[in-house]
Amino acid sequence: MARVIRPSMRHEKICLSPVAGVDEAGRGPLAGPVVAAAVILPARGIPRGINDSKKLSAPERARLHDRLQLCAIVGVGIVEADEIDTLNIYWATMKAMTLAVSALDCVPAHVLVDGNRLPKWDHAATAIVGGDALSLSIAAASIIAKHVRDTIMLSHAEQWPHYGWASNKGYGSPIHLAALREHGPCPLHRRSFAPVRDHDLRRTESLMSHAIS
Repeated sequence: MARVIRPSMRHEKICLSPVAGVDEAGRGPLAGPVVAAAVILPARGIPRGINDSKKLSAPERARLHDRLQLCAIVGVGIVEADEIDTLNIYWATMKAMTLAVSALDCVPAHVLVDGNRLPKWDHAATAIVGGDALSLSIAAASIIAKHVRDTIMLSHAEQWPHYGWASNKGYGSPIHLAALREHGPCPLHRRSFAPVRDHDLRRTESLMSHAIS
């Protein structure tokens, strides 16, 4: 039977403190922002159950989000869809991470970042592939980022109900793609993403065709 690996403080313990974990949510969706979070966990009283956000249910993420806001130092960075189109998703993610660390109430001595790339900043930092499953600080950041972004998309779903964001959170689900075909993109869509760009072009061509005829 394979041993279950859970995130720990092993990476944090070999760094100067305070250590911030950083992760993002929302690189892949067709709509909405990319959100990054930075979390410095307390020396004592770390909430139980912290794990890679993908392994937790929405209620578990919500509970841990609220607990972390009370006991940890938390910063959040948000880059909206129009800026994602301007920067591209990679640089928008790097900006969101930078904003998240800048939003912390103190300057971290070291930053642990999920992934294999680091933003261009002056912080001592380490990129950890699969860090949300290995580092407790990064896992905590993944929970904050995911919960914040999901909450944003749920609020947008009330204004744009036909895209199904209440369930798909902006990802390219069949319901979302069908709504794009029928209604075209809305202001929250990332027009630099191929599925949105292609639907937008077809809709524009159709409108121009009707205007000419």
